[in-house]
Amino acid sequence: MEIIRIPILKIEDFLIASIQTALHDVQAMDFKDSLLQRIYETKAKGVILDLTAIDVLDSFVGRLINDISQMSNLMGAKVVITGLQPAVAITLVELGLELPQVLTALNLEKGIAALRRATELAVHGRV
Repeated sequence: MEIIRIPILKIEDFLIASIQTALHDVQAMDFKDSLLQRIYETKAKGVILDLTAIDVLDSFVGRLINDISQMSNLMGAKVVITGLQPAVAITLVELGLELPQVLTALNLEKGIAALRRATELAVHGRV
């Protein structure tokens, strides 16, 4: 099976990863490792996981999103998930994944705005 890499773009102090296809377990683990390495290399202050194109999520990938969010926060990068489809939101809740330190936004534009606000508050000591 060919592993399709998910592009991770840097805009301002943020990384943006738009997942455009359902991830298999190996792809998901590769994505996690790549994203965490990019956070380290770029010293990103925030990460946007754009899930707009994902309409179904299995339990492995759901838990991996939770893990990525926690690991990113530990590395100092705030996380925003954008474009959650209703079925994906339902799956995350049914799996019991609360994602307490993760912001959500309807789309990428609102996600960037949310990250700007969150990092600005953190810089000024309010978070």
